[in-house]
Amino acid sequence: MPEHSPFDLPEGDPFGPHTLPYGVFSTATEPGERRLGVRYGRHVLDLAALPDALPGLVPAAHTALLTAPTLNPLMAAGRPAWQDVRAAVRTALTDPAHRTAVTGLLRPLDEVTLHLPFEVADYVDFYSSEHHATNAGRIFRPDGAALPPNWKHLPIGYHGRAGTVVVSGTPVVRPHGQLKAPDAPAPAFGPSARLDIEAEVGFVVGTPSALHAPVGLAAFRDHVFGVCLVNDWSARDIQAWEYVPLGPFLGKSFATSVSAWITPLDAFDAARTAPPARDVPPLPYLDDSAAEPGGLDLRIEVRLNGEVLSRPPFAAMYWTAAQQLAHLTVNGASLRTGDLYASGTVSGPEPDQLGCLLELTRGKGPYLQDGDEVTLTAWAPGPDGARVGLGEVTGRVLPARGLPAAGPA
Repeated sequence: MPEHSPFDLPEGDPFGPHTLPYGVFSTATEPGERRLGVRYGRHVLDLAALPDALPGLVPAAHTALLTAPTLNPLMAAGRPAWQDVRAAVRTALTDPAHRTAVTGLLRPLDEVTLHLPFEVADYVDFYSSEHHATNAGRIFRPDGAALPPNWKHLPIGYHGRAGTVVVSGTPVVRPHGQLKAPDAPAPAFGPSARLDIEAEVGFVVGTPSALHAPVGLAAFRDHVFGVCLVNDWSARDIQAWEYVPLGPFLGKSFATSVSAWITPLDAFDAARTAPPARDVPPLPYLDDSAAEPGGLDLRIEVRLNGEVLSRPPFAAMYWTAAQQLAHLTVNGASLRTGDLYASGTVSGPEPDQLGCLLELTRGKGPYLQDGDEVTLTAWAPGPDGARVGLGEVTGRVLPARGLPAAGPA
């Protein structure tokens, strides 16, 4: 084997044959052409070229899905297609008989440009960490109950903006908005001074559902294509003034960063874990006591300017992704291919397990400064001691921009 063969992965590499996340890339020679790829170590497998390089390996019914410029056609094809393509990719990368044919399809990761891997249809953000919800409630409502009365009866969520979901590496411009100090008689207008992060996990819908047809807990695997890291940037000063009575709006909608890689849901089978014990019995449509373990043992790390800020444990989340999907659709709302829903801030019980600056500083700051760079990474236990990786999410804060001049009165 050549010294630097792309097949010779370092021990413990989280992007080995048990992970195989999907993305979209372009090259310097063809910057306008976007192609589907699969990450393998520090290389990207050109998925669109795989059927021609190894005829018959990918079922003929699926080959056209691999030539699309986004993951949406593959995601819409449903779980049998996902499993067929994933099996073909794994065989291509692990069977020594295919090494010669596949070597030419592997491009170094640092020589390609990565793009938003799917067209986002709708975006929903939840609020499913009891530790985060309790900490935030105590900060925002110091004289009231930390948790609202509905919190342990349903996964609280809100609709965000699909158009401001951006791929990792996209700069985040400090937003403007209305700001009101507690002792000020009226709000002022200006750039947010309390810009924050929210370390989250996102779930990407592949198979759509019909209007008025709720998706039950048992159908979770049939609809969710994959998992990614999410940083749902938050302007806490804008949020604090606007969120009563209707909830998050401009304080959240200016930017949501997602990974360039979507790790298939099936890659996390070995990371399944039971959610925390629930002291309020859920209603039947949310009752997962007889279902497969709905939690995921994801180990997240948050870095600010290269320094570790916290390590939030996703296994501590009170509400699971399957319950979130069931609640999202129980009123008859339909799913569309490309829907993204996120867990809400992931926080654990320990001081070094908090997923946002609001909690880490108990609301006092400091918050993000211009030029700060935040990076989220994560991994999960895989089969036989392997690690399953999630693509990183990185964003750098840019200064607020001047607003357009006012029009004529």
